[in-house]
Amino acid sequence: MACHPSGCGSYTVVIFPLRTSLHSLDALRFYLWIKRLKDLEREKDALWCGMEILENTRLWYLQRLEENRIRQDDIETKSGSGSCQGGAAEARPCLLRSRIQRVNGSLGSVMTEPNVMSSSNPSLPETVADSDLRWHNSVLTQEVSNKNRQISMLELERHALLEQLDELQAY
Repeated sequence: MACHPSGCGSYTVVIFPLRTSLHSLDALRFYLWIKRLKDLEREKDALWCGMEILENTRLWYLQRLEENRIRQDDIETKSGSGSCQGGAAEARPCLLRSRIQRVNGSLGSVMTEPNVMSSSNPSLPETVADSDLRWHNSVLTQEVSNKNRQISMLELERHALLEQLDELQAY
């Protein structure tokens, strides 16, 4: 068996002449062996494609990390504190962070699923629904984090106000 040199995904199966009948047990074994080799070749091609995607993803992450480090250095040198202001300046990083979390979740699920090439994998609509649920989950998690941060800030303000009230009542 050999893969077509153009890489278009077509396969050529070379069948060696059998000395016995085509309906013999040896012919069946040979056919099943060739079929298994063909399946392994397809799986190998899919894994190579996956490796190429992962390598491109790794390079993308490294580039984003470097850009992020440069931006942090610029912000720290300009402001001296490194703190981030809210509003539109935080919208792009938040969107990028949510996309990165989505990709990380997808990559994690690919890495933890056994037998990725097996026929028991969910269908495309199930995969899309799963991806949508993961996306909504990450968005909701981000919203919960923001609400928890707001609650913490309000509790700090409440505590400060109660201290001020105690000081005023002491006079």
